[in-house]
Amino acid sequence: MNKTGAELVVYALEQIGVKYTFGIPGVHNVEIYDQLNSSKTITPMLVTHELSGAFMADAISRTAESSGEIGALVIVPAAGTTHAASGIGEAYLDGIPMMVISGGTRRDSGRSFQLHQLDQEKIIGGLVKKFYLITDHNSILKTIYEAYDLAISGTPGPVFIEVPADIQMFSGKVDQLTPYSKKSVNPKIEINDLTKITKLLKEGKQVGIYAGWGAREASAELITLAEKLNAPVATTMQGLSVFPAGHPLHTGFGIGISAVPAAFNAFKACDVMIAVGARFSELATGSFGVNPPENLIHIDINKEVFNKNYPAKVTVEMDAKMALTQIIETLKDFQTNSTNDLQKKIAQDKKEYFETWTQNLNDKKVSPGYFFNYLRKELSPDGFVVADDGNHTFLTAELMPILKSKNFISPTDYNAMGYAVPAAIATKLSHKDKEVVAIVGDGAFLMTGLELITAKAYQLGVIIFVFCDGELGQISKLQLTPLNRKTCTVLNEVDLSGIAKAAGTEFISIENDHEIEKSLKAAFALAKKNLPVLVSVNISYEKQTQFTKGVIKTNLARFPFFDKFRFIARAIKRHTLG
Repeated sequence: MNKTGAELVVYALEQIGVKYTFGIPGVHNVEIYDQLNSSKTITPMLVTHELSGAFMADAISRTAESSGEIGALVIVPAAGTTHAASGIGEAYLDGIPMMVISGGTRRDSGRSFQLHQLDQEKIIGGLVKKFYLITDHNSILKTIYEAYDLAISGTPGPVFIEVPADIQMFSGKVDQLTPYSKKSVNPKIEINDLTKITKLLKEGKQVGIYAGWGAREASAELITLAEKLNAPVATTMQGLSVFPAGHPLHTGFGIGISAVPAAFNAFKACDVMIAVGARFSELATGSFGVNPPENLIHIDINKEVFNKNYPAKVTVEMDAKMALTQIIETLKDFQTNSTNDLQKKIAQDKKEYFETWTQNLNDKKVSPGYFFNYLRKELSPDGFVVADDGNHTFLTAELMPILKSKNFISPTDYNAMGYAVPAAIATKLSHKDKEVVAIVGDGAFLMTGLELITAKAYQLGVIIFVFCDGELGQISKLQLTPLNRKTCTVLNEVDLSGIAKAAGTEFISIENDHEIEKSLKAAFALAKKNLPVLVSVNISYEKQTQFTKGVIKTNLARFPFFDKFRFIARAIKRHTLG
């Protein structure tokens, strides 16, 4: 049979379960967009910028109800690729599956210096798991299926497929329209490793569980194991949602001196730790300021993460859910004799730490503690929270309890600003019956805030809370303490109400603590009417998070003596003399 390349691309995307594509049509992908317009199962979404499209595709994958659902980009080559590159890179470093379909210049014309003509593999090769170039019609289905399997296997990540314009436009011979067939695996932990793990867990005086994004499908197993061992559970930043914050054994984000007191205190006594779906990356460990116990059991689907930053006693290369299921089975007749004193201590530490953020109502600014207290009350238990990159990220991680896996997403290892607005829009698009809020700094908002136009166009009732301090908050504070000056971190004044008006969205301003509750109720009421809402929050960043304080302390301690003395002396001089 004969089919155009565009027909085959869309058929393959339908087969692997793509529901939405994001991007901007151009001369090199117009045929694919025409076919997407005829699809009964895929909705092509127009965005204002390909960077936003990449963040949207990322969010679709992160919040998917099934692990096989994947976000997809359909972009033009060259400019579309470089525009989208930061979003693709975020997915790559964070382990998020993404299908990137790019148009390509014609290969049949024999002409050079075509519009958008460059070697895309050289540009994008380091940001994807694999680059594919389609050379004939018969390879399209096979290539997209293979790329999809690669994207969702092992540590997930983006794949990039370039489809030249001539292949899209013209018909070519195809053997058959082969449907996609999912591969199934059912690995087992090596019996010797399982014996070692069981022995360590049974004999440990206090076991701790450290869970990352790789455990996002294993929340039930984490709860079962934690309760059986009476083990405190801490998470990475990316894995913040994988263990419910309402559980008495939940301690919070991190385990070292950058962690909140509940986590730091609970893990001090742990002589055995089981790390699940975590890579011990810089952000997750507070600049590598943690000291796991010698008896470390490390479970991850990617063997490349083992023994990189911290040595493990036992390593298991396996999906978190499968591995924990097997471990729990070996412990079915075991129950720790530990009392509930640990749980009482965790609850007390949480209460005391949160109270430090809610000591006095602020008449002039919005206190983070009061804001997140009311937000948690107003947001439904299964509501989604999307945080951008900045000071507000760590406030959210420490002060906003997340109750369901995958209901908190944020850029982590790539750490790209501008993530939250488009990611929240895509999350709402794929979860229309759920509440979705974004927490974003004013600097990050200025990068992708105009994507509110997309939210308005598709009637998506998402709430965007912009924490306004007029600065790039995290870095300006980092500059102020040692340098007593702010270089390129103070923003020009922007009227957010004007942006809301231009985008056609609703606007609310919260100036102080007394306005929080009423304003939040108004924002959620508008969102329920499918109206996107932009909320300006006059935030107070006076109090530092435990994460920030811990990271500064950890890094300063590593400085050579002379440089440490020089930095401290310079700070004293500048703060004294001005």
